[in-house]
Amino acid sequence: MSKHKRSDIPLLDINLAIPAARSAIAKMDPRALARNPVMFVTGVVAVLTTLIFFRDFVSGAETAAIVGQIAFWLWVTVLFANFAEAIAEGRGKARADSLRTAQSETECKRLTGNPPSREQVETISSRALRKGDVVLAVAGDLIPGDGDVIEGVASVDESAITGESAPVIRESGGDRSAVTGGTRVVSDWLVIKVTAEPGKSFLDRMIAMVEGAERQKTPNEIALTILLVGMTIIFLLVVATLEPFAVYSGTTIPVAFLVALLVTLIPTTIGGLLSAIGIAGMDRLVKANVIAKSGRAVEAAGDVDTLLLDKTGTITFGNRMADAFLPLPGIRETDLIEAALLASFADQTPEGKSIVDLARKELGRKADILKAEVAGFVPFSAQTRISGADLAGGGEVRKGASDAILRHSGHIPSPELTRIVEGIAKSGGTPLVVARDKRLLGVIHLKDVIKPGIRERFAELRRLGIRTVMITGDNPLTAAAIAAEAGVDDFLAEATPERKLELIRAEQASGKLVAMCGDGSNDAPALAQADVGVAMNTGTAAAKEAGNLIDLDSDPTKLIEVVLVGKQLLISRGALTTFSIANDVAKYFAILPALFVTAYPGLQALNIMDLKSPGGAILSAVIFNALVILALIPLALRGVRYSPSSAGELLRRNLLIYGLGGLVVPFLGIKAIDLAVVALGLA
Repeated sequence: MSKHKRSDIPLLDINLAIPAARSAIAKMDPRALARNPVMFVTGVVAVLTTLIFFRDFVSGAETAAIVGQIAFWLWVTVLFANFAEAIAEGRGKARADSLRTAQSETECKRLTGNPPSREQVETISSRALRKGDVVLAVAGDLIPGDGDVIEGVASVDESAITGESAPVIRESGGDRSAVTGGTRVVSDWLVIKVTAEPGKSFLDRMIAMVEGAERQKTPNEIALTILLVGMTIIFLLVVATLEPFAVYSGTTIPVAFLVALLVTLIPTTIGGLLSAIGIAGMDRLVKANVIAKSGRAVEAAGDVDTLLLDKTGTITFGNRMADAFLPLPGIRETDLIEAALLASFADQTPEGKSIVDLARKELGRKADILKAEVAGFVPFSAQTRISGADLAGGGEVRKGASDAILRHSGHIPSPELTRIVEGIAKSGGTPLVVARDKRLLGVIHLKDVIKPGIRERFAELRRLGIRTVMITGDNPLTAAAIAAEAGVDDFLAEATPERKLELIRAEQASGKLVAMCGDGSNDAPALAQADVGVAMNTGTAAAKEAGNLIDLDSDPTKLIEVVLVGKQLLISRGALTTFSIANDVAKYFAILPALFVTAYPGLQALNIMDLKSPGGAILSAVIFNALVILALIPLALRGVRYSPSSAGELLRRNLLIYGLGGLVVPFLGIKAIDLAVVALGLA
């Protein structure tokens, strides 16, 4: 099954950089800056320094030139921080543009009458549709809005949304009834009941989420923002005390230098990149074909302990499929296959179609010749639990549950039949007994097929420290067989929506973060309760509404990518916070000796970078402060690489690489800039 992979967007694409630069200027609005306290303080200082520059310029003060340069670089610092956020948002908008191509105003066929009938059709604009309307979509039509299939079976091309080139089956009833506006019917027809108002469709919400327009700060971001505000207040007090010390020592420090020093000491690096890190995390999920409704879900995914997966449609394909024909002793396998085929030609259920497909593989061209023998189809009913066909020659073929077929044919179960039926049931399959003219021929083994590669993916989740639990309505014996085949750590059999909720709440009460993957309406309560609810895109509208992540590929093992993105987001934020704080400490000890060296010549021993003047030291620090934000934008967008390791190992790596780097880089960077400033005669 091939996919149209979403093309990745370069970290600093020129097509995004120009609009991002314009957006960065627009974000200079104080109302926008107020959402980021550190950058707001930087903006206020830039305004104050600019006013001081104009005062000094008019009065002809000697410090006017250097104050003007400091003011310029303070504004550049704010612009670079805004640019980081704008470039992250721009990547989301670029991905959203590809989704918008699926949105278009088209003509659609609305059914009228009471009840709506396919004989009464009116053509209207898709924009005129309202929730509750019933529409007809035939081959070649765009589905005009989100809805549930209430009649028909059809292939639907969802590549505009999922990137998946192969059409998917949509049919009435069950967990494959939901359709999305903007997708196209490839074959047959569907009658759809619209479930969303115009402008509130799944595609509209996807676009808004991808663009980051609805992104709220996560609890970790809020906590970190509070920490940054606290550090800003501390350094504000530190800088405020420097002037009294300067007066006491018989020297003065210009106000412009003091306020500029404040900006170099507060955590502007992480303050400027914090929003970009969060937006980029959600963008990396979009690249993996997962839509996040909130940053909170992405973060929580990074700390998930337990993953619950609904079996049907999530671990398995959801439709029982014919796996083998098992004849009774004395019966030729060909006779069983022919009878099963005759009983299934007109059976349009997924099980019936799979029996026909498997029989065709065994019989070849003979299968098409046999079709002429069928005179009439006997549909399945809940009362008889039997389906089949009446034959042109007067005979009959029937297939169904073991006890139902035995009752219909008047037989008692033989030891051989009992052995085959019980063996299939114990393996997690479903036995269908076949009879021709009330003579028992054998059993069809229907199997709920495990999705390929899922066992290996569960092993990978286990290596990440995540426990997997399969949830199913099957009996414990069947559930145990499927759980063993799939490779999950545990299972919950005979599960009801209430039991799913009880399990999730019990896990959460023990302090664990729980993720839930599901696709059915009966999964919706559990998806809403879980810390991370991953809804399959092939699932019902109720499931997609309840989940906070939507997997467009409907691949339950996609949680591995979600977990890795979540962990990468947390690690990236922690690494850059470590670097920023270490940066501030280094700048404090790098600049302070240069400020007071004229009053206390003994401090020259601590001026290890040999900065030439207080003004040059402050200017070099301000320039470094701005450039380091720009330099770290690619890292904020890409994220720090994650490899499975303990919390202690991650902490040591952070301290060694980003803590030590944050201490060393300012000394080297400020010294290099100071040499350039002196050489150019800027200070």
